[in-house]
Amino acid sequence: MNVKQELTVTGQFENLAQIRQFIERLAALAQLDERASYAIQMAVDEACTNIIEHAYGGEGTRPIRLLSEPHPDGLAVIIYDQGRPFAPTQPPTLDTEAPLENRQAGGMGLFFIYKLVDQVEFAVGTAQGNRLRLFKRRGPA
Repeated sequence: MNVKQELTVTGQFENLAQIRQFIERLAALAQLDERASYAIQMAVDEACTNIIEHAYGGEGTRPIRLLSEPHPDGLAVIIYDQGRPFAPTQPPTLDTEAPLENRQAGGMGLFFIYKLVDQVEFAVGTAQGNRLRLFKRRGPA
């Protein structure tokens, strides 16, 4: 894949299926194996769900814009939103061994995003809005 591809949808949960199809197609073009393809799809799905729920405060008409970024050894997906800024300075920690009733509320989705992909980069206040870049390396052939 050597050409950037783009998808823009409104921040509505029903559009997550369209986003998943877009990422699935990008993963195939980038020749990601099944495991890497699933990982980037799940990470993007969680990120877009977080945008709708937290950055936008619920469903609405504000856009979620996704761009593919050609990369020789994997797939980068850049997600832009126009919601509340969010840029953690480090990956969240989560005690996956603790009983459910003792775990902190929230943060699980972000924890899994960091576990699913190889690079996570946040930037707020760019000319195009909040920016999240996710990169997944191609698995061994």
